Amino acid sequence: MSPSKNATPISAAAMGSPLGRVDAREKVTGRATYAFENDAQFEKKPLYLWLVTSTTAKGRVREIDASAALEHPGVTAVLDHVTAPRMADTDNSELAILQDDRISYYGQIVALVLAETIEAAREGARLTVVHQDEEKAVLTADEAELYTPTKDAVGAEPDTEEGDVDAALAEAEVVVDKQYSTPYEQNNPLEPHAASAVFADGVLEMWDSTQGVHGVASALAPMLGLSETQIRVQAPYVGGGFGSKGVPHPPEMAVALAAVWADGRPVKLAVTRQQMYSLTGYRTATKSHIRLGARADGRITALDVLATVESAAAKEFIEHAAKPARMMYAGANRRTRHRVAELDVAIPSWLRAPGEMPAIFALEVAMDELAEATGIDPVELRILNDPEIDPETGKPFASRRLVECLRRGAESFGWSQGRPEPRSTLEGDWWVGTGVASSTYPANFFPGNSARVTALEGGRYNVAIGAADIGTGSRTALLQIAADALEVPVEDVDLAIADSSLPTATVAGGSSGTGSWGTAIVQAAQQFRADHGDHPVPGELTTSTTEAYPDMDKYSMHSFGAAFAEVRVHRLTGEIRVPRLTGVYSVGRVINPVTARSQLLGALIMAQSAALYEEAYRDTRTGHFVTQDLASYHVAAHADIGDLHVEWLDDVDERATPMGSRGIGEIGNVGASAAIVNAAYHATGVRVRDLPATPENFL
Repeated sequence: MSPSKNATPISAAAMGSPLGRVDAREKVTGRATYAFENDAQFEKKPLYLWLVTSTTAKGRVREIDASAALEHPGVTAVLDHVTAPRMADTDNSELAILQDDRISYYGQIVALVLAETIEAAREGARLTVVHQDEEKAVLTADEAELYTPTKDAVGAEPDTEEGDVDAALAEAEVVVDKQYSTPYEQNNPLEPHAASAVFADGVLEMWDSTQGVHGVASALAPMLGLSETQIRVQAPYVGGGFGSKGVPHPPEMAVALAAVWADGRPVKLAVTRQQMYSLTGYRTATKSHIRLGARADGRITALDVLATVESAAAKEFIEHAAKPARMMYAGANRRTRHRVAELDVAIPSWLRAPGEMPAIFALEVAMDELAEATGIDPVELRILNDPEIDPETGKPFASRRLVECLRRGAESFGWSQGRPEPRSTLEGDWWVGTGVASSTYPANFFPGNSARVTALEGGRYNVAIGAADIGTGSRTALLQIAADALEVPVEDVDLAIADSSLPTATVAGGSSGTGSWGTAIVQAAQQFRADHGDHPVPGELTTSTTEAYPDMDKYSMHSFGAAFAEVRVHRLTGEIRVPRLTGVYSVGRVINPVTARSQLLGALIMAQSAALYEEAYRDTRTGHFVTQDLASYHVAAHADIGDLHVEWLDDVDERATPMGSRGIGEIGNVGASAAIVNAAYHATGVRVRDLPATPENFL
């Protein structure tokens, strides 16, 4: 039974409380079982799977010579495009592995080795010889003909233009006209992509490290010729994802195909760190040409953003790096465009704050340059150009408290105590500077989520929804939301999640999870009370599915924030340190301050990592990522991080969700990189427009 379109806002008795993670004991004692650790579920000894991948960017597999591999002790089978099970549907080009001899990128799966031990599987993969016919590949944007993305591509955005941008730029008293770039970035969750599966009696059961069990089931089932009732995906514990586990990738299909072939024997795969760099998505490189026109008093009169990104010939994915600039600041004349280079490379995908992270980095460094050109304080420039309504849609903002974030952050950080000229503060051998940037992320809400409430004995309840907790604390926050909606203590609620046999849940991505799933739980709880009253009979239940909450037709829904950084740059070595990094956010009601703080701190660390360290290198001759581990692809470590401070405004946004909350998973990763780079400019007088800002830039 479906409830009314909008659930009634609920109280905050349990919400807002610093409840400790309900799965903490299992994790710290090692009892939490991840996707590769489900042997206890199996009746038979599992087979271990190892991936054999291509070593050319484009071509065909002429032959797979598995003779030596099959002679190795313990190797059971080698599956290739000739011997692997046939799929019923191959429309998803990324997942249609081993169905033909086509090679579309370096690192593509071309064979699967199954063995009795993981060591035998790895050796079998080494002994498998792949004979390839190589074709000429397009591997750099300079070789490709740029195109406007198709409307059906993931992340695609149409060109937009309002007013006469070129005329406004020509008439502007101050113009910033620069290009900014971000490099290839890799997700690198602590737990690699992994899955276990068993196919028996026509049913595929899978344990997957995924951000959405229903997404995996709905993608794999039709390709394997299965109905929805013939596949069950579980993700009891997930060791991070950052977006890479938001959609299924070839390794999941490899496990499923191998399980179908094994017919009754379980199959296990843990993708190597090296293979993840080609097989599980990444953020592609971006270039943003930004032109800002303004009056001498700092008011923006023109905005022009041209974002050039890369996609893969095997599957189109667009990093929408021009879109976020549309709603950030006021100005009558505005134009945004995306242009794409299609390359014969591994398929890019989501990485925390896709589109927003590179877009706001570029825009916020450009704003810093505009502040310098106009002689206006960077905080005041942003406040001066804060729009009253969404410049992109013309809708009122449901909540836009960016100015408050900037003011509060400036006070907390000590910005208002006076800021010297760039390259004027030298403490010992260290140039010292400060920087600021705005943050934003859309308040995404996905309808179609379902939740089920069942009465148990003793006044207790079971609440079920197929949501995934990827380490963010969703399991804890949803428990609090459920207890609040049912008006019982959290101890009286049993929460079941992360199983595709439970009511449908959308992906843990786009900072949408808690809001979308929580709304479903609230609606189900309220409908349950309407159906069964305050004293239900054990066994009575209600299932409901969300429709459209919030009303996106009336309001522009976004979260906002401000990041402040202090940076020190060594005058002799160019070494960069960030002793202080502060973020202040308006994200609606915070359901759990413990897990929320963890999310925002982690996002700031990730932003510093992107600003100063992270850069994947691709060999332009082969399309092969040569940075394939955490030694050559450096991410921020403990020694890199200084004093982190995050806070949020007292905020309840019941236009966004009945809980009054908005998503927090990504906003901390937006803007803070620009604040760090802006601070480095203030310290040294050297403007860096290309991430990462490494020491050689300052020598």
